Amino acid sequence: MAVPTTAEPAADQGDDEIQPSPGSARRRRAITLAALAAAGLLTGTSAWLLYGSAWLRATSVTVTGADVLTPDEVRDAAEVPLDGPLVSVDTDAVAGRLRERLPRIANVTVERSWPHTIVLKVTERTPAALVKDGGNFIEVDADGVRFAKIRDLIKGVPVIELNPDRDSASFRHFGTKRLLAAAVQVAADLPKAAYQQARLIEVRSWDDISVELAGGRTVVWGSVERGEEKAFALAALMKVEAHAVFYDVSAPTAPAASDG
Repeated sequence: MAVPTTAEPAADQGDDEIQPSPGSARRRRAITLAALAAAGLLTGTSAWLLYGSAWLRATSVTVTGADVLTPDEVRDAAEVPLDGPLVSVDTDAVAGRLRERLPRIANVTVERSWPHTIVLKVTERTPAALVKDGGNFIEVDADGVRFAKIRDLIKGVPVIELNPDRDSASFRHFGTKRLLAAAVQVAADLPKAAYQQARLIEVRSWDDISVELAGGRTVVWGSVERGEEKAFALAALMKVEAHAVFYDVSAPTAPAASDG
């Protein structure tokens, strides 16, 4: 019997694989092409709706949050471009125009309200104090921002009066701007009960700030430092010494009150 001297070649592993039919490959290509065509049609339709259709045009502007300002003032300053695609309105540019042209606005949000409206949501600054300016007054918020000139006093908002010795070392060091900022900070630090009755905040120097309350009462505040402690001390004094006409919280750990 003959003995084989070499191994038989291994079977071709690929002989048993199922090859796709030409018809199946054509169907897959057709489906792919149809899907691409549908996607292109959808994209083109969406672009036409956003940019070319009259259905999504900017035709109106709505204003919310305006109190002292009128909606028309806000619309005029915003200059929202109308009759074009709503999607094309540059909301950042609109917000920038409002902040630049209307300093009374502290914050503004510009939104699209589909299908036709731009919404301007404004937050106005609240005056913390008034500064005399000739025969008028300038409104100043708690951050020291001067934002509007008015003719009449606002009930419940104190007036800042700067009466420094302009030849003093204190004035030369701090200057009008910092003294004004200190007065605004005092207005912001006053406890609610005192702020509601405050009529005048007088600044004679950095360390000599006083507040005149309704009824001829006076608060010696001192410097702007330690405002929170001074506010706490003043609120307590006004409760236990309600009939006092003189309060001194310049040293908040040793506050004092008297009838005269």
